[in-house]
Parts: sequence; C-alpha cells; structure tokens
Amino acid sequence: MEYFRYLGWRPVAVLAAVLGAYLLACLGLWRFQTKMIFFPPQSVGAAPTDVGLSYEDLYLPVGDGQVHGWWIPAPAAITKAPVIIYAHGNASNLSDLVSRFQQFHDWGYAVMAVDYRGYGKSSGPFPNEQQVYEDIEAAWQYLIRQQEIAPGRIVIYGQSIGGAIALNLAIDQPEAAGLIMESSFTSMREMVDHRFPLLAKAMPIDSILTQQFNSVEKMRSLQIPLLLIHGTDDDIVPVTMSQQLYGETIVAGKTSSRLIMIDEGDHNNLPTAGGDTYVGSIQAFVESQQR
Repeated sequence: MEYFRYLGWRPVAVLAAVLGAYLLACLGLWRFQTKMIFFPPQSVGAAPTDVGLSYEDLYLPVGDGQVHGWWIPAPAAITKAPVIIYAHGNASNLSDLVSRFQQFHDWGYAVMAVDYRGYGKSSGPFPNEQQVYEDIEAAWQYLIRQQEIAPGRIVIYGQSIGGAIALNLAIDQPEAAGLIMESSFTSMREMVDHRFPLLAKAMPIDSILTQQFNSVEKMRSLQIPLLLIHGTDDDIVPVTMSQQLYGETIVAGKTSSRLIMIDEGDHNNLPTAGGDTYVGSIQAFVESQQR
C-alpha cells in the first residue's frame, strides 16, 4: 500500500501523456496525410522543344487555380492519330517526362499532359485526391472541346499514383478508347499496410485516411479495355497489386483486360527494362483500341 501511495498520480500522468501523444499522432496523420502522399516539384527544366517537338503551352482554369499543360500534336503526316492523355506520378512534373513524350510522338501519337495543382507551373492549393481528379478532367475537356478529338481516339495513361487518377477519369469517361495503368497500386489503405505495417497496426487508419485512391474497389466499374504493366522487382508498389487489380477485372468478366509483367523491372525503369515487350504491348494495345 505504501508503494502505491508513493506512486500517487504518476501512473495516471504517464497514461495521460501516452494517450495524448497517440491522439496527437493520429491528428497529425489525419491533418498532414496529403504531405505524405504528394511531393510536388515546382521547378520546371526541360521542355518539348529541347527534343525537337512542337507543342502548345497551356493554362487551363480549374477550381481555385489553373493547371499548366502541354499539347504535343502527332507527326504531321499522321491523320487521326491516337492520343495519349497522361497522368504522372506523385514526385514528377512535366519536365521530367519529356523523353517519355518524345517516345510517344515517335510512335505516331499525340500527347496531352498536365501538372496537377501545386506541381510545376500549375497554381492553386496543395494537391489532394479530389483536386487531381479535377485536374486530369480539365485535360480531357480540353481535348474534347478545344481540339475536337473523338473520345474513341484517346487512351488514358497513368503511372504510379497517376494510374489511380487515370482510372477515375476512365470510369467517368467510358467512351475513351482504353486505359493503361503502369506500376500502380490497389488503394492507399493497402499502400499504408505495405509501406508502414507498424503504423497500420497501431493506428485506426480506416478512420484517419481521407485520401482513398481505392482503385481495387473502382475496378469493377471500368467499362473500357485495360492494360496493366508492372515490374517484378518493384519495391515501392509490389507487382501483386497489379495482379490483384487484374483479378478484379477477371471476376467482373472483363475479357478485354491484360497484365504485362516486366522481369527485373522496378518502379520507374520499365521503358528501359521492358525493351521490346514493353514497347510492343503498349503499341498493340493503343492501336487495337482506335475507333
């Protein structure tokens, strides 16, 4: 009894401090989770002209800002060329993708791409899930209204988190030609489980997480053909996530879906690691969906 009398209020104080720290950590994760998902580089270096591509520099109004984008027409000799609308990852901006867009152009495709608000030269608040959906929608509307491109010529393409953004657009625009998701994930919830397993066990993630990016749930609503590409050595987003997304399309009876796994490919090197397999699968998919 003397021992407990000696302890007095100390156990209660320690418990209160631990509980307070836990609640503060939960509040911080809820409040700042977008800062843990989006890493927007604002400096813009390379431009399409650096690799000999003609393009239009665009600023499209959206919400309380504007998105900066590039419209890169297909080679002049090609009429009714396929059009790629591209959604990039969470730590890139347009200037990081010039060589990628050059590759599409060399294949005879036109390219439309934008930086999400907060990225590159785009203005507006720090990005979140709803905003990036609106930003890629602005790019779609530009193609349809300003360029008067038939939806059946447009393939929606997303890399990493851009795959989730592209999927959302593809569901909203079922008249598009097709969807390509490269190195993308099933959901932000499952990414937390994968990247931060201790955090996922210690905190009520389902209650805290506002940025869902729940591609696995949305997949059964997809109505257009799908190509999934993933590297077997991806240590950021495991290849099993693309396998799971593909499995959802099979369960839903979608026979127009395909999964390509690139041996020894990591999260960002598929264009080089994949070689002819990578190039051929994209070209075959894009060109087979044109209408």
